[in-house]
Amino acid sequence: MPRRKKTESAPASPAATPVAAKKKAGRKAVAPLTLSADVAQALVEGRHRDPFAVLGIHRVGRTFAVRAFVPGAASLEVVDAEGAVLATLACTHPYGLFEGALTKRVPYRLRATGGGVTWTSDDAYAFGPVLGPMDDWLIGEGTHANLYDRLGAHVIEHEGVRGVHFAVWAPNAQRVSVVADFNMWDGRRHVMRLRHSTGVWEIFVPGAGEGTCYKYEVVGAAGALLPLKSDPVGFGAEFRPATGSVVRDTSAFAWTDAGWLTERAARDHRRAPMSVYEMHLGSWRRHVDGNWLGYDAIAEQLVPYLVEFGFTHVELMPVHEHPLDASWGYQPIGLFAPTSRFGDPVAFARFVDRCHAAGIGVIIDWVPAHFPVDAHGLAQFDGTALYEHEDPRLGFHPDWNTAIFNFGRREVVNYLIANALFWLDRYHVDGLRVDAVASMLYLDYSRQAGEWLPNHLGGRENLEAVAFLKRLNETVYARHPGAMTIAEESTAWPGVSHPTFNGGLGFGFKWNMGWMHDTLTYMAEDPVHRRWHHDKMTFGLMYAFTENFVLPLSHDEVVHGKGSLLDRMPGDAWQQFAALRAYYAFMWAYPGKKLLFMGQEFAQGREWNFDGQLEWGQLDTGWHKGVQTLVRDCNRWYRAEHALHARDCEADGFRWIVVDDAAHSVYAWARFDGAGRTVVAISNFTPVPRATYRLGLPHGGHWRELLNTDAAIYGGSNTGNAGGVQAEGPPSHGFPCSAAVTLPPLSTVWLVHEG
Repeated sequence: MPRRKKTESAPASPAATPVAAKKKAGRKAVAPLTLSADVAQALVEGRHRDPFAVLGIHRVGRTFAVRAFVPGAASLEVVDAEGAVLATLACTHPYGLFEGALTKRVPYRLRATGGGVTWTSDDAYAFGPVLGPMDDWLIGEGTHANLYDRLGAHVIEHEGVRGVHFAVWAPNAQRVSVVADFNMWDGRRHVMRLRHSTGVWEIFVPGAGEGTCYKYEVVGAAGALLPLKSDPVGFGAEFRPATGSVVRDTSAFAWTDAGWLTERAARDHRRAPMSVYEMHLGSWRRHVDGNWLGYDAIAEQLVPYLVEFGFTHVELMPVHEHPLDASWGYQPIGLFAPTSRFGDPVAFARFVDRCHAAGIGVIIDWVPAHFPVDAHGLAQFDGTALYEHEDPRLGFHPDWNTAIFNFGRREVVNYLIANALFWLDRYHVDGLRVDAVASMLYLDYSRQAGEWLPNHLGGRENLEAVAFLKRLNETVYARHPGAMTIAEESTAWPGVSHPTFNGGLGFGFKWNMGWMHDTLTYMAEDPVHRRWHHDKMTFGLMYAFTENFVLPLSHDEVVHGKGSLLDRMPGDAWQQFAALRAYYAFMWAYPGKKLLFMGQEFAQGREWNFDGQLEWGQLDTGWHKGVQTLVRDCNRWYRAEHALHARDCEADGFRWIVVDDAAHSVYAWARFDGAGRTVVAISNFTPVPRATYRLGLPHGGHWRELLNTDAAIYGGSNTGNAGGVQAEGPPSHGFPCSAAVTLPPLSTVWLVHEG
């Protein structure tokens, strides 16, 4: 970066150096009117703990002293709003410290001349604080839900002047300054005011505005100048590899989704269809030159695609600002800033608004478990372990080489919960998929004996993280009706998606990692061996209704050498595509909400590469197009047939019909909506067609073949039931009626009762 912010300390401006000062002909230090030499020296060296107590305008006896530090100025005048001179200040230090007297306190500006240039500006030290006692109270007790309205950088009008209010939490710092182009990245010029009761530093910089790039210069607890820090509550960020924060107004977007939010607030997500398209913004599609699409261009192409193929939600891998592309966003630095890779915050808001206009919900991956230790980020922010635990047995994650948030510190918990609310409030997102919940719940997660500390009860549970997660979910659901939280949690922790008043963690949903692992393991088996692994497909029903589950075929299943989902299907190409189609229809008829990672809807052949786009050219091949068409129809019928979604999370919506036919690798089950509608699904996971498979059915009469993965339109052999079957006697499988059903090879068939 060309600017100063890549270094650790600000160079003084030319007129502020001893050599430059000596060259100023006829200029010499004047004895201060009220300041001692030590105080003056501390000011010009940036060592003074409270410049607001000295600079600006202050009563001294019967007059008012005006003091200003303006490096580079040879002369300095106090002027009124019209430019009339109120006083000429004397230079009291050769590095740019000036002082003079006024007979009364009046609004003023500073007019400086130096190097043949004259400039006029407002004096930041003439303005009072923006934060108040209520902010101090709420921040101090860690309950400021709108923390993002007070910390960070906000364009405001203060005491009749337009500018930017900066505020940052750094309680152990000896000094914090905001540095930017407006002060030539000189940390001595805008030293902030410390609010002692909270450890928050603030300053109003008149004349600063939208788009200003800035950082914080921090002198740490030990007196050392730290690497420049980006804003922990920064709403915008520079394009990587630059690391500055950018002043952005996130409160003024003209939303058009009031109807969507009203409808969302009345929705019971547990009983509504939910088919999620997980995606990485940087690798879905790209320009022909290989560059990323922006938020607007992605929305223009993505939204119609999601509508056409029937998805209800899009889930974005982390959009928080992050320094490394290869982290996919899971090591974020700017939790409050949509990544600048794809545009500015307003463009991201347009993306969400456009999704809502088309009836698509937006879920974002949210990463509160850990953060990277890059020097410009949260790590050792004020020279101490502020956001993280000081003890590495609690504060460092060995898997990811990241710091772990200190969930026992109320200010940190406040920071994280306010961040969650920020995305729901300012960007209207519909849900937060909370990353790496398991790593938060257990103190010994990925640690050997001796590498972790038990809780005060002697156990391995991270009780502070548990309390944080409960409070997070209670707050989200109380303040944003209709929003949802989803836990990526891979253990047997009880009640992840149960209400907190019932002993649960309070999430709306939990990813069903066990189902994903078991079923993919089964599908990877050669069909001749599947009979010996029959329980892999049935075991999930032993616990399917203990949580509100999402069935995830996520990005984690198509990276790190695992190959694509198509790769994991055995046999020749025909069998691979047929098995994948059968598996998808099995999943869509299985209890639980659905999630599919981008590219798998058309059976991308290679595993996901974050550094390129999906292999869209494969859609020129019929089998790939067939899988895409099948996913469209699965979504269509999943949404249309209440029996396939209304009881996703309740046991009365499911009943096995055939659960023990391991010899033929056949499964059959019924789904009920509780209002008389019934859908039956049958899967045959061998390449052997079965022409007269006797199947018990809950009702007599006609059952229409709603979906058949072996249909020609999907790339199958077009074996089927000629549109449906007739259920008559004899009874079978515990049901009063039965029918002889044709089961195509490697297929799933759905039947819906029509009386």
